[in-house]
Amino acid sequence: MAAKGGKFGHWAALIWRPGNIPAVIALMVMLAAGAFADYQNGVLFAQSQRADVLARLNVIRARLEGNINANIQLVRGLVSVISTEPDIEAPRFTALAANLFLQDSQLRSIAAAPGMVVTMVYPVAGNERALGLDYRTNPAQRDAAMRAKQHNQLVLAGPVKLVQGGEGFVGRFPVYQPDDFGRQHFWGLVSAVIDVDRLYSDSGVTDPGLGIVLAISGRDVQGSKGSRFFGPGSVISGDPVTADVFLPAGSWQISAIPTGGWQTTAPNAWLLRLAMLVAAALVVVPLLVSGRLIAERHINIKQLREREQQLARLSRRLELALDTSKVGVWEMDIASGDLHWDDRMNELYGLPTDGGSRSYHDWRNALHPDDADRASLDFRKALNSRGRYYSEYRLLLPDGQERNIRAIGAIYEDPDAPPRIVGVNWDVSVDVALNEDLRRAKSQADARNAELEVAKASIEYNALHDSLTGLPNRRYLDQMLKQRAAHCRREGGSISLLHIDLDRFKQINDTLGHAAGDAMLIHASEVLKDKVRDDDFVARIGGDEFVVVCTSKGRPRDLSTLADRIIATMRDPVAYQGHECRFGVSVGIATEAGTGVDPNRLLINADIALYRAKSRGRNRHEFFSDALQAEIVTTKKVADDILSGLERNEFVAYYQPQFDARTLDLIGVEALVRWQHPSQGLLAPDRFLRIAEELNVLASIDRLVLDQALALQRRLNIDHKVLPRISVNVSSRRLHDETLIANLRELDIEPGTVAFELVESIYLDESDEIVGWNIDQIKELGIDIEIDDFGTGYASIVSLLKLKPNRLKIDRQLVEPIVSSPSQRHLVESIIEIGQSLGIGVVAEGVESMEHARILGEIRCDILQGYAFARPMSAADLEAFILRDAWRKVS
Repeated sequence: MAAKGGKFGHWAALIWRPGNIPAVIALMVMLAAGAFADYQNGVLFAQSQRADVLARLNVIRARLEGNINANIQLVRGLVSVISTEPDIEAPRFTALAANLFLQDSQLRSIAAAPGMVVTMVYPVAGNERALGLDYRTNPAQRDAAMRAKQHNQLVLAGPVKLVQGGEGFVGRFPVYQPDDFGRQHFWGLVSAVIDVDRLYSDSGVTDPGLGIVLAISGRDVQGSKGSRFFGPGSVISGDPVTADVFLPAGSWQISAIPTGGWQTTAPNAWLLRLAMLVAAALVVVPLLVSGRLIAERHINIKQLREREQQLARLSRRLELALDTSKVGVWEMDIASGDLHWDDRMNELYGLPTDGGSRSYHDWRNALHPDDADRASLDFRKALNSRGRYYSEYRLLLPDGQERNIRAIGAIYEDPDAPPRIVGVNWDVSVDVALNEDLRRAKSQADARNAELEVAKASIEYNALHDSLTGLPNRRYLDQMLKQRAAHCRREGGSISLLHIDLDRFKQINDTLGHAAGDAMLIHASEVLKDKVRDDDFVARIGGDEFVVVCTSKGRPRDLSTLADRIIATMRDPVAYQGHECRFGVSVGIATEAGTGVDPNRLLINADIALYRAKSRGRNRHEFFSDALQAEIVTTKKVADDILSGLERNEFVAYYQPQFDARTLDLIGVEALVRWQHPSQGLLAPDRFLRIAEELNVLASIDRLVLDQALALQRRLNIDHKVLPRISVNVSSRRLHDETLIANLRELDIEPGTVAFELVESIYLDESDEIVGWNIDQIKELGIDIEIDDFGTGYASIVSLLKLKPNRLKIDRQLVEPIVSSPSQRHLVESIIEIGQSLGIGVVAEGVESMEHARILGEIRCDILQGYAFARPMSAADLEAFILRDAWRKVS
């Protein structure tokens, strides 16, 4: 084994000699070229096969497309006739269909299904079982039939099993007819059955002489996503050539391979390989001979270059060391005084780098006058002692520049040669300047330390006081409260805190500028300092908020008196640059006593009381109490339940029907939100909407109600319980949502079926650009706009003209008295006349009795809504309500 290994290594070394490398490379290139040529030959052969199969496949594809499109065009003419003859009968249908069968086609039968039930078929013979077929209940054909109806377009399905026997491709054509109002009314379907076997035969699919094997995928014209319905599965897995058969309602994908499968070897492959082998031999053999001769010459050249490289390497190292260190090298013959400087020495001394000779005088003349004697003495000492030379001095260059130099040298003596001194110089000006800077910086630091001590006291004062008013700030307040709380825990006592907030301060700031606002803050701080007691603590904790801390025992009556005194004084007008500024204050008061005093809790409680004072009209004070705390806790509990309810889908839509005031036909419903609380049952909006608005989740609730309402509308329409329009409420915050329109487009709302109810105070006379843009886009989507609670806000006729709503809803407070109050009846009638003159429909809310309905009908109100007809109800109850026409019994 060892002998064999050695022999193999010998041959490997022989092959990979440098002289043989060109021959080896040439051989590898020839082999690679041969392999590439063989591969390209195979690729061209494979491409020619695929091109031939594709040409045959395209013929079949074109025949299929032509035959199916021809059949569909024949049937489209029949559909057009039926759409203009809504009362077409069987003899007329048979005559029209018979004409189609006189044409050259693959049609097997044609059926007409008014109302989705097959009542006419041609030919009848052989298709008797198709009569009476209800597409809505047949599981095999229902989906395709409903899809044709919903999308108003041809749906081609198949191949499908036919109730009359056999298989076929079924094309379903929806037929719509206009009614008296120009709207499209769904009449039914026309179904045409294309015979599968005749279609395949006429299109050449089953021709035994094709030379290719076919498979067709895309059942129900779903293209490449559909399943295979013709041909063997081996075609799909055999790397087939594919083409798409484009049909009016979709496409098929047809695949093909040669009858005998794909051939992998070209007929001329071996002849090409032999030619490449002969060419390789003619190139490689001469290269092997010439390589052997060149190898010997390279060995000699290599040895010579190695010696040169060693010498050059040593020289480069020395040059690199000198260049990196920026050191100048000099050498002097002590006996003759001859001096040699390198280029770096000449640069340091400001002399030209011309390689010229230098002398001791060149060095002596370049020295700074203040350092010349000392530097010369250092040099002479080194020569006399025959020891080491070290010196530092300054140069004065011809351009006036000073340079600090550090010099080191040593004396040496070669045999039979005079003694010489060799040394180096380098520039240390940066080091000298740095040391000088450090000394100067130290002296400056000592001076600044003294200044810092003076400024420290000022900084500490500024850190604890407000720069504008000079009052203690929030940081100082926190420190003081901690100290007072600790004192209460040790020795007892109480702390009372008045949290004060300026009312109408923002208006002054916005109208007269920040300078006026600053003047008001200074005035407020002076009032507080003047009105509080000597041992009270006053602080400004930010913006327009102040705090007064009272530590002496004070009864609630005393604190109330102090708060009233502050409020009364703050109401007095304040003059500023010719303007009379007025503002007020709201005050929240909290007190804690004994060992349980907590500064943070005290601040929170005072803030809660302040919030209550603001919510009750401002310019007043409120005390924190357990009842107020309980209310806050209850509000938080409701807020937490609302957030949990959104996660658990507890908010549901209830619906109150709306009726035509003249015919009492159901024309829509208003979707209202209810909360199906897990423990409290069904809750009305007044129990949670205010808190939901504070939580900023009203937009989410609106979206939930809209989604549920649309789902109900689609379900009722499918079941033929028509619900013409659903009105939903839209909150102000949702109108400010920049993503509202994009979200609505995703819902694909049918124009005229949905209305948005907007409270008039939200948008009338509104200048917000986002709100205006959103309302315009809502109208473009075909969604109606309704004004809710009209008559309770501040709408103007100009606002109505600008907004152009579809309808306005008269608030129930105006409708309720019309039975007993003629003046109220005239007011409602005037609102109706205004709406009609502007082309705006009018909806009356709160129709509580049939007497209300009668009066509203007489004064030409358009739509009625109220308990007289129906209360709000669930989706299931609404479906039952519509089914039994319950409102007509009431009316």
